[in-house]
Amino acid sequence: MDRRTLLATLGAAPLAALPLARAATEVPLPAIGAPLPLPDAALLDGSLFKASDAQGKVVLIYWWASWCPFCAAQAPDIQKLWDTQRTHGLKMLGLSVDKRIEDARKYMVQRGYTYPTGFNTPEIERVLPKPGKAIPVTCVRGKDGRVVMSEMGQLFPEDVQGIARFL
Repeated sequence: MDRRTLLATLGAAPLAALPLARAATEVPLPAIGAPLPLPDAALLDGSLFKASDAQGKVVLIYWWASWCPFCAAQAPDIQKLWDTQRTHGLKMLGLSVDKRIEDARKYMVQRGYTYPTGFNTPEIERVLPKPGKAIPVTCVRGKDGRVVMSEMGQLFPEDVQGIARFL
């Protein structure tokens, strides 16, 4: 049973995606089919994510934080997807929303995660604002530069692995 079927059966929504109140300035999830611009971004490992290198490629954008239990549960599946699909053309931009970049770096190193991750800066926010208040947020930009998947809250492992279908 996939996540949507389970939630429909239970009549529930993911707990991580249930904000108490919506702020007037809250950014909505990108709509399926909407263009999704990408920023250049310095990555935690010292390399650079170049938006120009992602043209014509499927790009996974993943907002997370080191203190988030839902992110901690989803991150191994994100790493597995990265390990199995990067050679098939998957590009990725993880964006830590931690308050301190040191916390994000420590988290990645301690857990052995190697998926491309930067720090969500004001410069990145101007091009690619983080949707909503909840995390994790997982968006997939198709080869045509338009959103093909956009989810707030923790995904089931099969949903993360299902991102490969867009390649």
